[in-house]
Amino acid sequence: MTATQDSPVLGSLYQHSVAEYWNAERNPVNLRLGEVDGIYHHHYGIGAVDWTVLDGPAETREQRTIAELHRLESAQADLLMSHLGPVKPSDRLMDAGSGRGGSSLVANERFGCRVDGVSISESQVAFANDQAERRGVADKVRFHFKNMLDTGFETGAFQAIWNNESTMYVELGLLFAEHARLLRRGGRYVTITGCYNDAYGLPSRAVSEINAHYICDIHPRSTYFREMAANRLVPVSVVDLTSATIPYWELRAKSTLATGIEQAFLDAYKGGSFQYLLIAADRI
Repeated sequence: MTATQDSPVLGSLYQHSVAEYWNAERNPVNLRLGEVDGIYHHHYGIGAVDWTVLDGPAETREQRTIAELHRLESAQADLLMSHLGPVKPSDRLMDAGSGRGGSSLVANERFGCRVDGVSISESQVAFANDQAERRGVADKVRFHFKNMLDTGFETGAFQAIWNNESTMYVELGLLFAEHARLLRRGGRYVTITGCYNDAYGLPSRAVSEINAHYICDIHPRSTYFREMAANRLVPVSVVDLTSATIPYWELRAKSTLATGIEQAFLDAYKGGSFQYLLIAADRI
């Protein structure tokens, strides 16, 4: 099932185009990595690369490289989870822009709590719900065809919410207003995102290439903090992960799963026009 243009979930023609993109997406760099352990992430990785995966028998090099890329993206998800603050099994969390569901499944396994994922891609929602069924956690992890700007969930329902590389598809003021409504007082919001560096000036050519590739609009770093302040989200931790993600991109560029966008990421990160940040904020 795919999104229709008159769906009430999709608020604009742009959202419709994004939904259609992700409904049709079958990129091996997302699917092959998820096949390693059944956790399908739609984000990038962090940490030092084990470059020995490129050594040894050529016939198993791709398998070794895929496993290493998946290890790096799993490390990124684990880092995000470690910033969600105290979470009890009785708490409820929301994964905003949940993709094929990897982060939600990681959160449930780590905290034992209820997790709701939301996505405007009906095919991703169906895939993620199937994964929850296969892992026997569908009673606690559910994915919904909903718009993260207007979820319809009840006010104050969530202890924590995160966006893992999904904020560049929406207006931050609208997003943070909805998150502030959904979070209980003292709840935690975390995002890991690429943002362009205001100190550099306007978006660089490499950043513009990334925007065109993913049909997104990468925000300047300053907009995150301005819109958080306007919506009762007070940062408690900001971690610059730029240097930590470069090795992932260097390995991916050498893999059979390269999509052609790898050099733009490397140029943007190394040139200083683009940053990879983790921001954790409390709802006051």
